Amino acid sequence: MGLIYRTFLEGNNIYACSQCKTHLATEDFILSKQFQGKYGQAYLFHQVVNIIQGDEQDRTMTTGLHTIKDVLCTKCNTILGWIYIKAYNDDNKYKEGKCVLESKLLIEAH
Repeated sequence: MGLIYRTFLEGNNIYACSQCKTHLATEDFILSKQFQGKYGQAYLFHQVVNIIQGDEQDRTMTTGLHTIKDVLCTKCNTILGWIYIKAYNDDNKYKEGKCVLESKLLIEAH
């Protein structure tokens, strides 16, 4: 495996990994704060940086069956949430390619 370069984001309201403070997203990347994660409230982002994707898996969620991949922090490997690969219900197709991060695993970095 080669050297991993991390992206540092600029601006106000930067969300970072709570374990190692690696930048992940900005407030501008949020599509919705109305998501439920494993640990409570979660946010849907259209873009996230400094993540590694796990293996594809089918997971039944409150909105039905989805194919997802866990997303991990590139620095500390903490599982932060998941990315939607495929939504089987037409009403959920907008989630495909979007990332959900658990709010309890995020901090605001400055």
